[in-house]
Amino acid sequence: MGNDVMDLQALKHRNKLYEQLLDEVNVGIHVINNQGKTIIYNKKMMEIESMEAADVLDKDVLEVFSFKENQHSTLVHTLTTGKETRGIKQTYFNNIGKEITTINDTFPIIKDGKITEAVEIAKDITQLEQVIKENVLQRKNTKFTFDQIIGDSEEFATVIEDAKLATRTTSSVLIVGETGTGKELFAQSIHNGSARSSAPFVAQNCAAIPESLMESLLFGTKKGAFTDAIDSPGLFEQANGGTLLLDEINSLDASLQAKLLRVLQERTVRRIGDTKDKKVDVRIIATINEDPADMIMENRIRKDLFYRLSVVTLFIPPLRERKIDIMPLTTEFIHKYNTLFQMNIKNVSEEAKELLYEHDWPGNVRELEHTIEGAMNLVVEEKEIQVHHLPTRFRNHNKYKRDNDRNSKDSPPINDFHSRKLRVRMEQLEKEYIKRTLLENNYNITQAAKILGISRQSLQYRIKKFNI
Repeated sequence: MGNDVMDLQALKHRNKLYEQLLDEVNVGIHVINNQGKTIIYNKKMMEIESMEAADVLDKDVLEVFSFKENQHSTLVHTLTTGKETRGIKQTYFNNIGKEITTINDTFPIIKDGKITEAVEIAKDITQLEQVIKENVLQRKNTKFTFDQIIGDSEEFATVIEDAKLATRTTSSVLIVGETGTGKELFAQSIHNGSARSSAPFVAQNCAAIPESLMESLLFGTKKGAFTDAIDSPGLFEQANGGTLLLDEINSLDASLQAKLLRVLQERTVRRIGDTKDKKVDVRIIATINEDPADMIMENRIRKDLFYRLSVVTLFIPPLRERKIDIMPLTTEFIHKYNTLFQMNIKNVSEEAKELLYEHDWPGNVRELEHTIEGAMNLVVEEKEIQVHHLPTRFRNHNKYKRDNDRNSKDSPPINDFHSRKLRVRMEQLEKEYIKRTLLENNYNITQAAKILGISRQSLQYRIKKFNI
């Protein structure tokens, strides 16, 4: 009796150990019995399929999951045929319709000549599959050209001209600019203005993909290179003959940067697991959203890779440094959303314009577009965007200004007089100082801005403001 108790305890311990091991492995494991009902469903499989064990255990697998017309359950197929399959890609849907793509190894459990269970070991490639689909879609919808880039400021116009010159060659281009400044718009315009315009344009945000997937995504894989690997072309092969945009390239780790540099230098790519190199003809356009000098000093981008990429370098100024472009951009966004929303907004009120000009726009042009779109959602019968249509942060700023103005009016006249006198005097001094500096430098804006310690855009804004 004592041995039986000990054997039972040992068996319980072993089963608990097996359950723990099943939940620790980094692959999905799904087992169904000979009736097609799930009997084992590990933690990783729950993550892959975004489901709980209670949603699947003891239920018919075909009642829980659905499949496309031309596909079937690899588990059920193995259960009914007894055939083992390896490296089969399967796309299906969970109980709420979420699409899932996995690479499966499936095999039967046979006892006394009969199939008793079917076991599936799955590796999730849903994200990788989605990236590939997005890249294909991007190649079909490369729509931006230089005619659609809006900006009247002198420095921005210079960037546009430099970008147009870059269309004549196949040299690598590095585009530097804050988030929301329109880096991809420039990249697409360069591609569409070049001799490669009829070839693929493939774009990839390097920060959006885990390091474990990025190498296979860039260079492709050969079947058998590792567990569940299939023959798959990488981004270089997909973009062959055209342009590959690598957004936030500084997100790549050092080893991947080294491999990327080799591809750029040798113009060949080798799939993971392959022994042969393939020639590729790809123009690289890379983007970063911070100062490249800082990244080099902090070893977040290899110097040799940086120099290889920055044959042509474009620095896109942030919107706060070219506020002269706010209203042309706003007009374009109003026109865009008038068409989409079937509205007829004519303009922006003077008070709302003032708030748009005063805002620093940390999100740049993208933030401005979202602001106009949001404002137009609140317009009912008016024909112009007013302050109360703008987001809360603008309205709060306006309330703060009104409160300050009210406090000023409530103050003794002498204080109001001195306050206005000081403000006017400061503006007069600023205007005279700028005029004198411009005169001393023969109206060379770049040199004058350097002496004044401000950017060219800031100086141009003040020239317009003071009507110099």
